[in-house]
Amino acid sequence: MKRVMRFVAAAAVLIVVAAFLLGLLFRLPGDERAIRISAVIAFAVQVFAFAIVLMVARTGTNVFPAWGLGMLLRLAALAVMGLWLVKALGLRAEPALIGMAAFFFVTTLVEPLLLRR
Repeated sequence: MKRVMRFVAAAAVLIVVAAFLLGLLFRLPGDERAIRISAVIAFAVQVFAFAIVLMVARTGTNVFPAWGLGMLLRLAALAVMGLWLVKALGLRAEPALIGMAAFFFVTTLVEPLLLRR
């Protein structure tokens, strides 16, 4: 539980910083909303994926299949965002998709650091 909370804190900080930087890049009306929605979805997917990997890591088995499942979850979330949510929520595609991909990237970089014992 302690590692999950550390990941939650690290992911939140990284996503807030990345959202701020993306906000400097995307300045059209509605871009802030698209970035914010992407941030919330990416955060939820990342925490869920990390929890799965951590549960598998605790059993002492190979974590790579679980990590692969997490990657598939991220890809599915990005696909759902691009193919459905952008249109359904009336978001601009560029900030929503670039934002989500950026949030997934920066938070995925932290995972290995927090999986170490």
